[in-house]
Amino acid sequence: MTIPAAPRGRRIILWRHGQTAWNLERRFQGDTDVPLTETGRAQAKRAARLLASLRPDALIASDLGRAADTAGELAALTGLEITFDRGLRETYAGNWQGLTHEEILERHGDEYTAWKRGEPVRRGGGELETEVAERAAPVVLAHAEKLPEDGTLVVTSHGGTIRTTIGRLIGLDPYQWEGLGGLSNCCWSILGEGARGWRLLEHNAGTLAEPVLGDEV
Repeated sequence: MTIPAAPRGRRIILWRHGQTAWNLERRFQGDTDVPLTETGRAQAKRAARLLASLRPDALIASDLGRAADTAGELAALTGLEITFDRGLRETYAGNWQGLTHEEILERHGDEYTAWKRGEPVRRGGGELETEVAERAAPVVLAHAEKLPEDGTLVVTSHGGTIRTTIGRLIGLDPYQWEGLGGLSNCCWSILGEGARGWRLLEHNAGTLAEPVLGDEV
């Protein structure tokens, strides 16, 4: 007698955009609309071929160009319509945006150190990480709830937003979100639906060991 396979459950794939010039320069991008480089477009094409093989059912994306263009490569292969949502944008970081890592340390060293200690800091006068999670996670959940049984949602977004969203969805305390390593450009993490909620199945998938060029940068 053949025993039917247990249902896999729904999956959420959180996919970071391809490389930008500001990634290479280690500039904090935040919600500045910085386009993909040619390398970034090539990364998106390669990653899209891999993700298309997972047969996603729905595709949503940040409306910033680097995420929108990355998602566009997957849409072209799958025929999926992209739903854009501002809630998936990167962390707004006020006067940190456009600065290099070294400039941030020089001009805002105390603020940076406090953030790295895990304190709730409005970097550059911008958003708290918890506020990013509060706007992004509900968008992801709302679209995941529309999936068919065993369906897959691809979310094309940004490193910092993805990290905070994962932290919120798997129930980590905000202090622990930094424990989730950054995503390389055009790599992704996969959440699966379990008996107790969402759980992290894969993280920073889709690459050989490459340096993470920033996170929110």
